[in-house]
Amino acid sequence: MDLKKTLQAFCVVSSAFGLLATAGYAKEAEHSTHTEGTGKVCEGFGPQTPRDIDSKVGENKRLFSLAPGYKDMNLCNIHFHVNAEHKAKDFSIYAGEGEHGHGGGYQCNDTKNLTKKELAPVDVKEGCEGVKPGDTIEVHWVHSSCDVTPGKGLGSCLSDTCANPDLRVETQVFLVVNDPEAMDFGAMTYDGNIVNGLHQAKSLPGNTGIPVEFPGSTTGPKYTQETCSPLQVTWSVRPQCAKIDIRSLHAWCKDNVFEEDHAHGVRQLVTDPKLLSEIK
Repeated sequence: MDLKKTLQAFCVVSSAFGLLATAGYAKEAEHSTHTEGTGKVCEGFGPQTPRDIDSKVGENKRLFSLAPGYKDMNLCNIHFHVNAEHKAKDFSIYAGEGEHGHGGGYQCNDTKNLTKKELAPVDVKEGCEGVKPGDTIEVHWVHSSCDVTPGKGLGSCLSDTCANPDLRVETQVFLVVNDPEAMDFGAMTYDGNIVNGLHQAKSLPGNTGIPVEFPGSTTGPKYTQETCSPLQVTWSVRPQCAKIDIRSLHAWCKDNVFEEDHAHGVRQLVTDPKLLSEIK
């Protein structure tokens, strides 16, 4: 498939990440339809994402090889979603279905225990649109097997000579707080750094539990249990929330190579075993 057709195919999937690979970013306008309990699920697709990572159950029979570890791949994109798309013991407060993918998903359990100081508003004129102390976000570091340079959209994850890459998403759920002592997002971003010839983030969270790894798909509000994503993605989701300093997040949104400036919408949790892979 030539690059133009490949990018067109990626555009269909890219909204699942809250991105548009060719036309730039757009805030999600797709309706997310609640399907749990309807009995209607898409057929013929590979395993889907997001999921409850504490449950290993999965009956989807379509298999594909897991992508290499992120240190053996090129970082191609970083973006984040408002609330957690995945569910785990540490982020299990249901936020509801939301509207157009915004406001749904799950919140960190510590949301209910934040202090007034941690919840104090910040006066920031430029930064992550709509993000405030007390919010939960899920950050995705997208990695590609292609020889590419990090940039805007999923188009940065492929090239003329690499149109069908392995994709891996390293994932961390954060609780946004007004606290300079919390984790600094600037320490986990990309600033042109190369490690062993590969584009890499400065660092990834290493103290939030052993990541749960599984084969799945792209995410985002366009997809439901009735409308599945066709892309194959290896996921690595850390099971514990971490507090992130809101000022460091705003500083990144103000200036980053990915042109990210807002949190993207979430896809509803996939619960039907026929749409999930078995976690080994």
